Amino acid sequence: MTIRSPIVLLHTDAPEAARAIVAGAHPDLTVHTCDSYADLPAMLTETGAEVVYSVRFAGTPGFPRAALLDSGTLRWISVGGSGTDHLAPWDPEWVTVTNAAGAAADMMAEYALGAMLAFSLDLRGFARAQAERRWTAGRVTPIEGRTLLILGLGQTGQAVARRARAMGMTVLGVRARPQPTNHVDEVHGMEALPALWPRADFVLVSVPLLPSTRGLVGTDAFAAMKPGAVLIDVSRGGVCDEPALIAALQDGPLKGAALDVFATEPLPADHPLWAMDNVILTPHCSSVYDGWAEKSVAMFAENLDRYRRGAALHNIVDPERGY
Repeated sequence: MTIRSPIVLLHTDAPEAARAIVAGAHPDLTVHTCDSYADLPAMLTETGAEVVYSVRFAGTPGFPRAALLDSGTLRWISVGGSGTDHLAPWDPEWVTVTNAAGAAADMMAEYALGAMLAFSLDLRGFARAQAERRWTAGRVTPIEGRTLLILGLGQTGQAVARRARAMGMTVLGVRARPQPTNHVDEVHGMEALPALWPRADFVLVSVPLLPSTRGLVGTDAFAAMKPGAVLIDVSRGGVCDEPALIAALQDGPLKGAALDVFATEPLPADHPLWAMDNVILTPHCSSVYDGWAEKSVAMFAENLDRYRRGAALHNIVDPERGY
């Protein structure tokens, strides 16, 4: 069996740590690094890299997409996270794109569960009362027996479903290609959403950003939701229509929202979401935990072994489906 020896370029803001992991698994390979967007085009030309591991470490604006997709030597882009919308569209006949789906699924599931508990236990309300030294007639609500609707049953959605079922929740899910899924009571296609919105106490958004999902959760969706529902968004900015979301938070039916992604990131300081008392706002960090970067690079190093042996890669992304 022939073992290939591609030139590898690691495009990340933690290049030496990444190099150590890859070199440890593939000591015979030439491994280059680049820790900026601006320098990547020249590095691709200079090295003639065939394989690039790339992290969107400084956001989407300015990301050197064209340099990657127009490279004459590049054949495989391994995305360090799960989202690939910053590369789309690409021609899979010319370049293969993989992602690190699963590297942060459990952490994101804990984020979603924590958000549901924060609203059901009214932790923000108790925190306000504590800050005011005000004793209240406290009341908490169980999530047991409640219904969770998950948009997108990839690895993150399935990790959330597993935890939700363990907490005694009913789990509904939608996916592009419906099929029985562990820990999910009902699996539907996207066309079933109008009938599903009114059933959900919690809605988790965990789909990729595609032309078909942009604005998926908009005015009609919010109007159909159950009064008192809570939205949790860990997908990509643009899947939820932000003006419609703000209206639903101000005038109903939403009780609240936990938002980790936004149409513009960083979120502008004058954005109305900052001041909304019924919003938990986090800076796109639901997948960021100690060790996630190392896990992502280790997944790449394992996939690189397959690439070198000519075996099928894991986590190949279909540009039309986004996963």
